[in-house]
Amino acid sequence: MKAQPDTRSGSPVARYYRANDPKWHWLEAREAPDVSEFLNAANQEQQTWFAPLAPLAETLYKSHLARRELAVKSLETPLDHFTFWSETGAEDDYPRWWRYPNGKPEQRECFFDVQARAADEEFFDMGDMALSPDEQWLAWTEDTQGDERYTLWIKQLPGGEPQALIDDIGAGLCWAEDQTPTSATLFFTRFDDTQRPDSLWRVSLPFEAPEQHAEPLLVLRENDTEFWLGLGKTRSREWLLIESASKDTSEIHALPAHRPEATPLCIQPRQPGVEYSIDHRPGTFYRLHNQASAHFQLDYLAEEALHSAEGQWQPLISPREEVTLEGIDAFAWGLVIAERDHRQAQVVLRHWELDSQHQRTLDEYLALPAEPCSQLLEDAPHFDTRVLRLREESFTQPPSWFELDLESGERTLLKRAPVYGSLTPEQLVSRRLWATSRDGEQVPVSVVMRADLAGQPLPTLLYGYGAYGEALDPWFSIARLELLERGAAFAVAHVRGGGERGEPWYLEGKMAHKENSFDDFLAARDALVENAISDPQRIAAYGASAGGLLVGTCINRAPDAFCAALLDVPFLDVLRTMQNPELPLTTAEYSEWGNPETPDVAERIRGYSPMDNITHQRYPALWIEGSWFDTRVSYWEPAKFYAQVTQHQQGDAPILLHTDMSSGHGGASGRFKAWRDTARQDAFILWSLGLAGDSEESRG
Repeated sequence: MKAQPDTRSGSPVARYYRANDPKWHWLEAREAPDVSEFLNAANQEQQTWFAPLAPLAETLYKSHLARRELAVKSLETPLDHFTFWSETGAEDDYPRWWRYPNGKPEQRECFFDVQARAADEEFFDMGDMALSPDEQWLAWTEDTQGDERYTLWIKQLPGGEPQALIDDIGAGLCWAEDQTPTSATLFFTRFDDTQRPDSLWRVSLPFEAPEQHAEPLLVLRENDTEFWLGLGKTRSREWLLIESASKDTSEIHALPAHRPEATPLCIQPRQPGVEYSIDHRPGTFYRLHNQASAHFQLDYLAEEALHSAEGQWQPLISPREEVTLEGIDAFAWGLVIAERDHRQAQVVLRHWELDSQHQRTLDEYLALPAEPCSQLLEDAPHFDTRVLRLREESFTQPPSWFELDLESGERTLLKRAPVYGSLTPEQLVSRRLWATSRDGEQVPVSVVMRADLAGQPLPTLLYGYGAYGEALDPWFSIARLELLERGAAFAVAHVRGGGERGEPWYLEGKMAHKENSFDDFLAARDALVENAISDPQRIAAYGASAGGLLVGTCINRAPDAFCAALLDVPFLDVLRTMQNPELPLTTAEYSEWGNPETPDVAERIRGYSPMDNITHQRYPALWIEGSWFDTRVSYWEPAKFYAQVTQHQQGDAPILLHTDMSSGHGGASGRFKAWRDTARQDAFILWSLGLAGDSEESRG
C-alpha cells in the first residue's frame, strides 16, 4: 500500500468528542447544527485522504462506462392492447417508456419520459408503475428525497398531463379489474409513525377529473407492529392478494379483482412461524407453506371451498430434505415451480403440466448451464401463454434472455448484455469452494477471477450478507471487471442466515443462531487461503446494510484477518436500534434478531453488536458509507461507529466516513452517480489490496 496522510490528530472525532457522551449518542439529534457540521467535516477528511486516489477513481469510472452498453433498450412485452418497452439514452440516468398497438410497430409513441421528470431533482426514485386494465392510464409513485415516502401520480396515455394525487404513501400500486370507461379503482399502502406500511387503501379515480377523486377508503389495517402490508394480483387477474407478513409469519386475504369493494377473505389465519404464499388458476387456489416442514410443501384447494369451513387443502408436492420449494407461478396449463437445491446452493425451475384433476401430465426441469448460475422466470403477463421468458446469468457470464416455447421445446436467445473492453467473460473462471465452519458445517464459497491467474494466491475482495434468508445467487457485474482485470479475485461467502441452501440455512443463522453467520464468514476467509486462492495479507471484506453487521462483527473479532473493510450503509448499532421501537423496522425485526426487552436476548445481541464490541486494537483500513435520508439504517449508525473506532484505533490504517447528504438507503439516484460511487469504492479497495498502481505489474 502507498502511504496516505494520517489525519486522525485533527479529525472531526477529536474536535467534536464530548466526554459526557462517549457513545456519541448526540449524533442522533438530526436537527442539531453540530450533527451536520460533524458529518460534513468527516466528508472533508475523507475527501482529503482520498485525493491521491481520485485520478484512479476517474479512470475506473471511465473504463466502466467503456465496458458497458450505455444506450439500452429492454425487450418488448406485448400486453392485451399494446406492446411496451423502455429505452435509456447513452447519456441518460433514467428510461423513456414506449408503446405501439399490438402488431403495428410503425405507430410507436413515447408515453412516459422518466428522464425528463428526474431532470430537476437532486434525488429521484421511481417506486412503482402500474397500467390500468385497458392500458390507457398510468399510475406511478415517486420519491424525490430518499426517505422512501412516495407521491402518487397519474396520467392518461400517451400525452396526458401528469397529476399528483396523494402524498406520503408506500411505493407499491395495484389496479383492480373493475375499470369502466369513466373510472377505475387503485390500491396503495400508507405508513404508521415508524414508516411501517400498516394500512391498505383504495381510491376510485374518475378519469374525467382524477384530482376530484373521493377520499380514499380504508380496506385493511394491520395493528401488529411486527407485520407489514403488501398487495399483488394473480396472473389470472381474478384475485387481489393482500399479504400481512412479519419476518417469519404471514397471513393473506383475497379480494375479488372485479369487486374491489368486497370484504377481504382471509385464506388462512396467521400462526406464529408459519409462512405461506398463494397463487390461483380458475377453480383452484395453491398454497406454498412451511407449516409441516422448513423445506415447504405445496397444497391446493377448490375455489368454492375457500368460502367453506369444510374446505380441506390437498397435498400436491410433499416436502423433501434435499430441496426447498421457493415459489410457484400459475398458468392456465399448470405451474412453474422454483426449487432451491441444497447441495448445489442454487435455484432450478420445474415445468408442470396439470390436468383438470391435478394429475401431472408433464414434469421436467428447465436446463441450466454447467456452472452455478441464476435462472429466473421473467414476468409473463398472459395467463395462457405457452412461451416463457427466462433470464440467466452467472459470475462469469452477463445476463441473457431466452424464449422457451413449451410446445416445441425450442429455446431462442433474445438478448445478451454486451461486454466491451479488454477483459471478456470468456477470460474468467468461477469456482465453488466449501469452507468448514467452527461447528463443522460446510459453507459454500463462490470465487471468480481471471483464468490466467488461477492457481496463485491473489488479492481478494470477500463479500457477505447473511440475513433475512436472502440468497446471494450468482450475478455478473461490469464494475467488478475493473477489479478482476487488475489482478484481484472476488469471492462470496454464502453464510448461514442467507437462503443459499434453503430455509434451514436461513434459520441456522438468525436469532439465537446468529453466531453461525460470523463463524461462517471467517471460515470462508480461511478456506480461500487454504485453497491457495487468496493472499492472506491482502483480503478485504465488503458488507452492506445487514452485511455491514456481518463484516463489522468480524473485524472486531479478527481484525488481522483483513487488510481493509468497506461498510456500506451498515447496520452496526444493533442493540440500541432494537431497543427503540419508534424507529422504522425495529418491531418488524424482532423475529430476525430478537426483542431485547428480554434480558437474555439483549445480552445475546450485545455479544455481537459491532458498536458494543469496539476495543483498543489495530483495525484494518475502513471505508464507511452512510446516507442522510436513510430510513432503514439511520445515518448515525455508521457515523458513531466511525467515531468510536477512530478513538480506539491502535494502528495507522485510515478510518474514513462518507455520508451522502442527499440520498437514502439505496445510495445515489441515477445510474451515473451510482457508478461514480462504485468507482470511488473500488479505488479504495484496489488501494487496500495493493493494486492501485498504473503499471503493467499491478495488473497481474
